[in-house]
Amino acid sequence: MNQAGGSTMGPVIGYVPGVYDLFHVGHLNALRQAREMCDVLVAGVVSDEVCEAAKGLRPFVPLSERLEIVEAIGIVDAVYAETTTDKKDAWEEVGFHLLFKGDDWRGTPKGDALVTRMEGVGVEVVWFPYTLQTSSTALRSAIGRALTG
Repeated sequence: MNQAGGSTMGPVIGYVPGVYDLFHVGHLNALRQAREMCDVLVAGVVSDEVCEAAKGLRPFVPLSERLEIVEAIGIVDAVYAETTTDKKDAWEEVGFHLLFKGDDWRGTPKGDALVTRMEGVGVEVVWFPYTLQTSSTALRSAIGRALTG
């Protein structure tokens, strides 16, 4: 693989952002799918503060541990701590050609804005099927019910 979208020479760099809290099979599936589509894969791990600002919840697992977990599973070539919500900031640091995102964002105002922002710097957004039955939000809810039930 030496070209993405027919215009990039050299290795294709992919970027798969996520919180990766309560690491589960949905995370694993996304990373495996992304790995197949690029030469170099970087996982963007969202910082505690950015997660809290975006989702209103602080991750259970601290950023340093989430970075270590994602790096240790052997699928990604590098990890990057995202400290802003703007993927262009990550692109300026990492220099990726493909950005992988769950298709739960596809066709939404946030998803459309992401595509427009990334196309402006020559990055293609690749949508993956979102694992509905397994999410950190669902796990967090189930754990809460188990502890109070």
